[in-house]
Amino acid sequence: MTNFSMDLINAARGITPADAVFKNAKIFNPFSCTWDKGTLAVKDGIVLGIGDYKGKKEYDLTNRYIVPGLIDAHVHIESSLLSPREYTRLVAQHGTATVIADPHEIANVAGVAGIEWMLSQRAGLPVDIRYMMPSCVPATPMDVGGAILDALTLAQFKNREGVTGLGEMMNFPGVLGADPAIGKKLEIFSIRDGHAPMLSGKDLNAYVLAGLQSDHECTSKDEAEEKLKKGMFIYIREGSTEHNIEELAPLITPLTVSRCCFATDDCHVDLLMEDGHIDRCIRKAIACGVEPELAIRMATLSAAERFGLTDRGSLAPGCRADFCVIDDPKKFIISRVFVAGMALAETHQGRGTTLPSTFRCSVPTADAIHIQSAGTARVIGIMQHQIVTESLRIPVDNATLSNNDILKVVVCNRYGTGACGVGLVRGFRFKAGAIASSIAHDAHNVIAVGTTDDAILRAIEAVIRMKGGMVAVSGDIENTLPLDCGGLMSTLPYPEVATRLGKLHAVTEKMGSIDDPFMYLSFLSLTVIPSLRITERGMFDVGEFRDVPLFIGT
Repeated sequence: MTNFSMDLINAARGITPADAVFKNAKIFNPFSCTWDKGTLAVKDGIVLGIGDYKGKKEYDLTNRYIVPGLIDAHVHIESSLLSPREYTRLVAQHGTATVIADPHEIANVAGVAGIEWMLSQRAGLPVDIRYMMPSCVPATPMDVGGAILDALTLAQFKNREGVTGLGEMMNFPGVLGADPAIGKKLEIFSIRDGHAPMLSGKDLNAYVLAGLQSDHECTSKDEAEEKLKKGMFIYIREGSTEHNIEELAPLITPLTVSRCCFATDDCHVDLLMEDGHIDRCIRKAIACGVEPELAIRMATLSAAERFGLTDRGSLAPGCRADFCVIDDPKKFIISRVFVAGMALAETHQGRGTTLPSTFRCSVPTADAIHIQSAGTARVIGIMQHQIVTESLRIPVDNATLSNNDILKVVVCNRYGTGACGVGLVRGFRFKAGAIASSIAHDAHNVIAVGTTDDAILRAIEAVIRMKGGMVAVSGDIENTLPLDCGGLMSTLPYPEVATRLGKLHAVTEKMGSIDDPFMYLSFLSLTVIPSLRITERGMFDVGEFRDVPLFIGT
């Protein structure tokens, strides 16, 4: 799409006035990573250029800095607990203009209907949502949830407005095994995101050869450097529990910055409200020694170029006039936001539409979650600030579990099969009570962890009663956050969702919990991330890529 119109050309030439001009600011140029002085001119939501322009409306930005609208290279909106409308209403205030979102959470729950619903929410938002079509629904052939999306189904979205490419290809064993079904999906889109934690050497060569172009799962500089040198784009992630910027900051140099972007992946609403979005990533990178100009380049032009979005990422002539104003690049605090050249308006979007419930399960019996054996058990070890887990081997019996910070974790199939898996996990630090949620990547069954069977069953019952949500129970206390949209998102205004989440965290804090226990809980079922996981079938070893018994030798 071009801007070939006489009105715009005459305005760019200065023959006719711009709609608005922004004077006396320093304007970030991501092509040179420098700051240009001049007047930025805008007409019809399009940048005319920088020069001696006159406008119908003038803004004096003396001693301020203008930065192009920020871009999140990889996010799951569902993980914020917000509807797309409430999500964009929040992140727009932090200077975000574009998010590249993979709706595979709602797709795992509701299939095509879920994707269509997400696409229907794009209109009239202050942030442009560009969707990557879910490549792995289900995440693996064993993890069937509410839908199966094959290549034929995905192909119908190829030329849809708002669809950019193929989302993270998590099934790397299928890629390495040249699964024909995966090959057909890769053929649909020319832009394809990868997902290959700890993949290295010749296997990584094969994964890149197959056409996967990016990775957001790097947790060490060596891993990221190997992938970058083999041609991958590196999305440096900073989510609620995945903190990778500090480790990967040394990767960012003037020579590599064009291949690096920021991604938030999975961020709860409270973090977005309290600390920010991509602006938070920029601040963290600067604090870790990255030059401000390189960090800003990653958040703008680098991401735009990766996805072929030539109309954004800079404030060059012809680009979208989405930008934010800051007082100091080193501090990077957003003071004002402009969308299509107009000041961002804070409006209440209302609750909007939702999706039908997908809950067809019942509360398991006490016998179904009872662990009868004793001996050396496989125990999931939580690693703080990461979603990878340790695969522990620990001698246990029912009497020693909670004394060693080992808790029972239960997964119940939400889709009506009656399946229920039981495992063990270390790292939540609960001294009492239980938590449960209908967010359990990627099939999103009901998952619970707690100190007693009674508390676990009570928490599960509350989630089922709400037909999706999050709950913390401890003694007589029961605190809930209903998630009325697919059991993943709330249609409430974002401040109310954040308040309710805060009340849940207040309960878990009294239970002795680690920070963000619900986010850690949500990843315990993700069978494409090393090392040990739990599903409705029981324990799953990612390295062996198979279900395994809870106790060794059984």
